[in-house]
Amino acid sequence: MLQYRPMPTYLTHTAPSAIPAAVYEARLDALYSAAGCDWVVIYGDREHAADITFLSNFDPRFEEAIVVIGPQRAIIVGNEGVGYVSMLGPNLPHYLSQSLGLMGQDRTQQPKLSAVLRQIGLRDGATVGVVGWKYLEPSERDSDEPAFVPAMLLSAIRAACNGTCRLLDVTHHMTHPSTGLRSRNDAHQIRQFAWGSQRASLMVDRIVRGARPGMSEYQAAVSMQYTGDPLACHSMMSGSQTHVIGLRSPSARQLELNDAVTTAIGLRGGLCCRAGVLAETVSAHFLTEYVAPYMRTQKAWYEALGIGVQGGHIHQVVMQSLAGAPFVPSLNPGHLGSIDEWCHTPIRPGSTDVLVSGALIQCDIIPTETPSGTALNCEDAVVLADAGLRAELAALDPELWQVIQARRAYMRDALGIQLANEVLPISLANARYAPAWLQPDVVWITS
Repeated sequence: MLQYRPMPTYLTHTAPSAIPAAVYEARLDALYSAAGCDWVVIYGDREHAADITFLSNFDPRFEEAIVVIGPQRAIIVGNEGVGYVSMLGPNLPHYLSQSLGLMGQDRTQQPKLSAVLRQIGLRDGATVGVVGWKYLEPSERDSDEPAFVPAMLLSAIRAACNGTCRLLDVTHHMTHPSTGLRSRNDAHQIRQFAWGSQRASLMVDRIVRGARPGMSEYQAAVSMQYTGDPLACHSMMSGSQTHVIGLRSPSARQLELNDAVTTAIGLRGGLCCRAGVLAETVSAHFLTEYVAPYMRTQKAWYEALGIGVQGGHIHQVVMQSLAGAPFVPSLNPGHLGSIDEWCHTPIRPGSTDVLVSGALIQCDIIPTETPSGTALNCEDAVVLADAGLRAELAALDPELWQVIQARRAYMRDALGIQLANEVLPISLANARYAPAWLQPDVVWITS
């Protein structure tokens, strides 16, 4: 049923401090130990920065970068990365490889990546683990060699080792949904992610409240009051009298009354999305046949979360809840978030991968279809934390801890959603959904 529920005002006001260098050092140690190789080489570029950023706080801005860990540790950057290495969290000496720079830039000082790798210490016969931006499952791959890295990097590693090295794909040690380092965030990282998730959800709420018929999509998007946070994906805002394209960026198109509308903002720590109708009311058919089963399923999703729960169970809960509904999820109904918007997901049919303490999980139940002139989506992030991690987080940031407790109480008392102790909402208003954007405080409550 629809009920009036004002937007909660539980906000943290103090930006988190930088993650300590010792935390980054521990992450590098953990990856090196897990990989079991002589050397580990981690690739990153502007689009695929999450692994390097998680390990070093360095995010490639215009060019590629490479972190090397082994008997020595280093970061290799291009021309423009040299001036950015002060952003490093751990103590990593930097090496210049101008092949990583953009086309046409100077390459006379240090052109060959293979020479730099050899200078760092790679030698004949080494076993080299490589971290790319994703990895192939056993049923997909033809060999153990790295799959999602540039061929140029693999060639340079082989040349540095005179063709005698063994290359292994060790990306899963970063992104496996249960055992990967980025699936098990520490209190410092959760603090950073909670800040990003809160700010993304604030921006989405401002767009929902600011959008009006007659505005262009650009004008509605300006309502977000973007202040420069690193984005995890392109910002999205679109309207249509028929069916919206959820991934589309805003345009000069004028919004109309009764448009289907959607908007999404993704920062480091989670994407927030809301989709509905630009109107003061929506049809009874849309509410009963679409919104009701959708929000019933959101409630079931949140209440099924817990440490040790298998991802396949969450998927089953969602599909059982939607039995008889005129839609199913278009993608996995939930996934892991991180510095990138989608890291991996244990939530797959029949998956035995378990949800772990430290996981950042995004509710992401996107309907395959809705009636013409409507849109339906409600995405937010939570973190799972066992008792020890909860105590660490409360000690590290008492303000954030109080806000999380207030958000848990809001979900229980205002929305009727009972969360397990380990489920920590980090968005401003998880599962709070207003189908009619011109009545943004009239939300659906599942009894």
